[in-house]
Amino acid sequence: MKEIILPELGEDIKEATVSFWHHKEGDEVKAEEDIVEFYTDKANFSVKAQASGILKAISVKEGEKASVGQVIGEIEER
Repeated sequence: MKEIILPELGEDIKEATVSFWHHKEGDEVKAEEDIVEFYTDKANFSVKAQASGILKAISVKEGEKASVGQVIGEIEER
């Protein structure tokens, strides 16, 4: 399993809110495609899939906050 982690955001930002997931659990994803969108009070940004495979778990749902470094989902690599 490859964990999807909220990366460092810079400018002392410690958390962000999930705007939307581009895929749902069980969908196939490809490495380097946008997988989830986040927003903060300063900016919107996307996180890319770090592996190709099946999106097995979404642990932070749309509208929920995540902290930098937190696991937000998992991809089963193929």
